[in-house]
Amino acid sequence: MDRSQKADSVAYLTDVFNKSGVVVVTRNLGMTVAQSTVLRTKMREAGATYKVAKNSLAKIALQDTDYAAIGDLFTGPTAIAASSDPVAAAKVIVDFAKTTDKIEILGGGMGTMVLNADGIKALATMPSLDELRAKLIGLIQAPATKIAQVVTAPAAKLARVFAAYAEKDAA
Repeated sequence: MDRSQKADSVAYLTDVFNKSGVVVVTRNLGMTVAQSTVLRTKMREAGATYKVAKNSLAKIALQDTDYAAIGDLFTGPTAIAASSDPVAAAKVIVDFAKTTDKIEILGGGMGTMVLNADGIKALATMPSLDELRAKLIGLIQAPATKIAQVVTAPAAKLARVFAAYAEKDAA
């Protein structure tokens, strides 16, 4: 890598650290190209990124970001999973780590909070931002639906009573 490529890499990583809701640091233990491709595809589908970066460049990019405290995790063959959704990257990495022993979760961060591997696994069990939004919308719509049912119920009852009287008079 020449100096300009290193500067571009640091700029890219700094941008990732500044825009991410969560950063997960993993250790690559000899993943094949096929496994790496599958992981990257799953990450893209979840709205996350997975990037292998030089540790020295990652440490430089961490400076002056909220994730500066996770710099100690960058030793050996590491990679960075990041997403703006605080749960997406953690979910994909934890699910993928269950299927193979070629990746190890070292830890990560969520804003200024440093998370160990167990913290990342706990974060992965939480519902995603989209799931939370769906639940919230369901909760908001439920009272409106119930109000509509309560308002229309008396009219329906009256209609049934009138129909019953009409049938009784006709008979």
